[in-house]
Amino acid sequence: MDGTALKTDRILKIYSQLVNGDILRKKELAQRFHVTERSIQRDMEALRCFFAEEGLQQDIIYDRAARGYRLESPSRALLNNSEILAVCKILLESRSMRKDEMLPILDKLIACCVPEKSKKAITELLANEKHHYVEPHHKQRLLPGLWEISQAVQNHQMMEIEYERLKEPRLVRRRVKPVGIMFSEYYFYLTAFLEDKDTFENPDDLFPTIYRIDRIRNVQLLDEHFKVPYKDRFQEGEFRKRVQFMYGGKLERIRFHYTGPSIEAVLDRLPTAEIVERDETGWTVEAEVFGRGIEMWLRSQGSYIS
Repeated sequence: MDGTALKTDRILKIYSQLVNGDILRKKELAQRFHVTERSIQRDMEALRCFFAEEGLQQDIIYDRAARGYRLESPSRALLNNSEILAVCKILLESRSMRKDEMLPILDKLIACCVPEKSKKAITELLANEKHHYVEPHHKQRLLPGLWEISQAVQNHQMMEIEYERLKEPRLVRRRVKPVGIMFSEYYFYLTAFLEDKDTFENPDDLFPTIYRIDRIRNVQLLDEHFKVPYKDRFQEGEFRKRVQFMYGGKLERIRFHYTGPSIEAVLDRLPTAEIVERDETGWTVEAEVFGRGIEMWLRSQGSYIS
């Protein structure tokens, strides 16, 4: 190996140690590589120049307390213990994916976002729930197609989907304009406008149709795009406030009297709800919602709703 190759190999080994968090001392490095301390100093300067030329946010600094050189990088904004625990608990409770998709995500979150000293504690706190995780009954893999669909949404790209319904005909093909991806009650959903509504049960519906992504059997992205004026863009957040159990229907304003134990639960379930009156028996509430889903929820409250 010639002199240039030896120097390159030496610099790479020094950088590898720095990346691993080692504290390096010139004298020890000089003895190890059989060169002078001045050569090691030039190696350090060569690495600093490389960082500057490549725009890398790294530097080699002398740590007086440790009496050696170390690599300094901008500190990563890691999640604290409470934040990572909350995120992982939410993911586990969602039961939104197969076990072989969910558990690797949790492991990566812990590996990438948790401070080293907390990883063991977080892992142990989640171990039992991970072991007893119950995956959704549809057994479909979601992650491979989720990003593809999201790109069609972002690029306003027409799609042709093969969709499995719960009623006959079970398998249908649809050309759709995808406008959003949403999650609710264990499932991911595609919101999309049908291109042809002639055979649709609500041809005058101004709002998108909702498709459960696990029931989409085939997706084909078409070489066609559609335009959406900014003022008419679909806003998932506003739509989500008004839809219950991801059932569509006509947009309507409802009014009911609630006599149950927790009005907070009602307001959290219906983000558009407003208390318009309160008396000794309960609360009168108004909300703007889509019809079919809200009917299911109202019935589930039994005698608390009138």
